[in-house]
Amino acid sequence: MKKNAIVSLADSNYFELLNELINSITRFEESKNIAICILDAGLTEDQKKILSKKVDQIKPAEWDISVSQFKVKGKEWLKSQVSRAFLPKYFPDYEKFLWIDCDAWVQEWSAIELYFKACEDGKLGITQTMAPGYRIMSKVKWLFGKIAIIKSQNFKHAVSSRIGIEKARKLAFAPHINIGVFSLEKNSRCWKVWQTNLKQTLSAGQIFGSEGLAINLSVYIDNVETEFLPINCNWIASNLLPKLNESNNKFVEPFLPNISIGIMHLAAGIWRDGKDMRADKSIKIDIETLNKNKISKSLRYSN
Repeated sequence: MKKNAIVSLADSNYFELLNELINSITRFEESKNIAICILDAGLTEDQKKILSKKVDQIKPAEWDISVSQFKVKGKEWLKSQVSRAFLPKYFPDYEKFLWIDCDAWVQEWSAIELYFKACEDGKLGITQTMAPGYRIMSKVKWLFGKIAIIKSQNFKHAVSSRIGIEKARKLAFAPHINIGVFSLEKNSRCWKVWQTNLKQTLSAGQIFGSEGLAINLSVYIDNVETEFLPINCNWIASNLLPKLNESNNKFVEPFLPNISIGIMHLAAGIWRDGKDMRADKSIKIDIETLNKNKISKSLRYSN
């Protein structure tokens, strides 16, 4: 019996991305020992039939925490902001969980192994959104040249979620944690801490991003034990474009030692001429190779 599971979620609009994620996983021989589980937030019956031949379980996502129906009407995909904090409820037969957003894909199996290793002993395995080459970590609006109004992602959402100004200040310049890829053991205390914080962030703040704010609260305020993994384990391309190693056709970090990217994440989209690569696979962007060539290439997974 498989002990560990990789979990993702999608609606019908993100089916192609989800399918690519699954293909990027199953091409590895090691994947035979890992379950793949899907939360359905609006997939069509035909799409679920296709997926059922590739994955172990598909279950409908639910609103595990009550939210304003006005805020989520017609947006079933927003269940991803809630249900990922309740994975042991949906899939109780597994000991460890690795969540990967459907707009991400796996390039190196070593990243999967690191996440499952990271969550041992109840720890949260996750990546902070910072890396060599990042030019801006937080936005600040300056008044009169010397008074700063903080506009960091954590701070803005924390204030709107009414978690208290002291907590919001602690989060203001803490390195943002992206919840698009994380690992946790079934019995980790982090689930309960996260769920408690999520109830609070959902009650007052916007739905989108609430689960991320809640996990940042859990780490930086509640001090859940965390294993921080390197940025190549959750490479957010919209923050910093990778380079391409032409010798093996793999994406790598743009700075020395040009470590191979483990999980490529297209969060926030990769845009060209007003079109998002997540919605249109034909979209290509200019990137540099290690041989200093300029090429036009998609960052989406291809066999």
